[in-house]
Amino acid sequence: MLNIKIILRTLGLLLLVEGASMLIALLVALIYNGPDIAAFCWSALATGGVGALSFLLTRNAKNNIGKREGFIIVSLVWVVFSFFGALPYMLSNSIPSLTDAFFETMSGFTTTGSSILNDIEALPHGILFWRSLTQWLGGMGIIVLSLAILPFFGIGGMQLFMAEVPGPTPDKLSPKLRHTAMSLWGIYVLFTLLETILLKIGGMTFFDAINHSFTTMATGGYSTKQASVAHFTSPFIQYVIIVFMFLAGTNFTLSYFALQGKLSKVYKNEEFRAYFFFIAMFTAIIAVGLYLTTNMKGELAFRDALFQVVSIITTTGYATADYLVWHPFLTILIFALFFFGGSAGSTGGGIKIVRIVLLLKNSYYELRRLLHPNAIVPVRFNHRSVPEQIVTNILAFFMFYMMVFFMSVIVFSVIEPDFASSIGAVATCLGNIGPGLGNVGPVENFHHVHPFGKWFLSFLMLLGRLELFTVLVLFSPAFWKK
Repeated sequence: MLNIKIILRTLGLLLLVEGASMLIALLVALIYNGPDIAAFCWSALATGGVGALSFLLTRNAKNNIGKREGFIIVSLVWVVFSFFGALPYMLSNSIPSLTDAFFETMSGFTTTGSSILNDIEALPHGILFWRSLTQWLGGMGIIVLSLAILPFFGIGGMQLFMAEVPGPTPDKLSPKLRHTAMSLWGIYVLFTLLETILLKIGGMTFFDAINHSFTTMATGGYSTKQASVAHFTSPFIQYVIIVFMFLAGTNFTLSYFALQGKLSKVYKNEEFRAYFFFIAMFTAIIAVGLYLTTNMKGELAFRDALFQVVSIITTTGYATADYLVWHPFLTILIFALFFFGGSAGSTGGGIKIVRIVLLLKNSYYELRRLLHPNAIVPVRFNHRSVPEQIVTNILAFFMFYMMVFFMSVIVFSVIEPDFASSIGAVATCLGNIGPGLGNVGPVENFHHVHPFGKWFLSFLMLLGRLELFTVLVLFSPAFWKK
């Protein structure tokens, strides 16, 4: 039987965390004496109040979270967080529309980075900080954060972890799940602080530096400037962001090993080598293409190519250039990166590099099996045979991903008749990237999209953030049977 009380209790506890996060944004609003002070007071009170009520009324709940409860909690928390997270936007009149405010918040928590805002610099400091904070919280995952808290209340977290990290190899750094969550968050905070210091040294204000560090490490892409990172022409700033986007798109388990001095575990990792190779290959091709087809000098062509490749493949979505005005061949290469994604165990979205590698390997080995039908040719990864069940899961995931993509393009094309815009909007929201093609490209936004389209794209953001199965399983009749 479904344990509804533990679902409500867990959601209540997590809403308390969100309410506390709003108090941090309130502090920023107070420091800058902004017009959003009252909005954050009421938002924190409402969010924390509902969370406390839900938590206290279910204090007699049985402390066991099964697989079904885990899937429901993980799917619901992003929706609930986004509704309450939209309150500061609406109450401050920064984004008065519920549809637009929900879209902006869902885009934040899922680290998609797609926006409806036309004048970002006009927003109060507290709202800008909250916007970045939603991405920073969503980056490592609200559920992973909760794993460091829930054990204190006698609530188990393994089912939450498996639902939140549904990739083929969810690694644990420690036998105890809470220690794993704390280790991941420790690395996350460390990298955020390091980037903030370097961006401040590079000439950013402290406010801009902390906001961009939040959204870089979350691979979210929200900026405090309408022109995104293109506003900052400093090569130093852009290279610093490139480095930390790369780190954010790397498996955090490898970062943990690297910080312990175990560098051999990093460069021997097959996914990391493929991740590095894809970035190097696409950067080289695009940099040469820019050098030959534009008036760019060598360093600028390399920097623009590297920045956009790392930004898209890690699903961060920052922009220093409009790739839609490049040669069509180069734009197509950028669009191809929409279907890669960061490493498993990173804050990046998308299909993930490990799946791409295993799909390519399995396809190659299938050719060998045709030539040698009696030979046993297992798919190997990191010198180990990959269980057939995992290969089947990856093939199913890829099939579902492409099926959802094509069906969504058909649906969205009714709303957005421009084909390039339609295919770009669906690809970027499903991959949690940010900018798309056409009317939703890197110098445009989603403000003009029909309200139904914004709700539809918000659903795609959730699907992409939780890697399809966690959400789609809720629509299966078998899930609700005893």
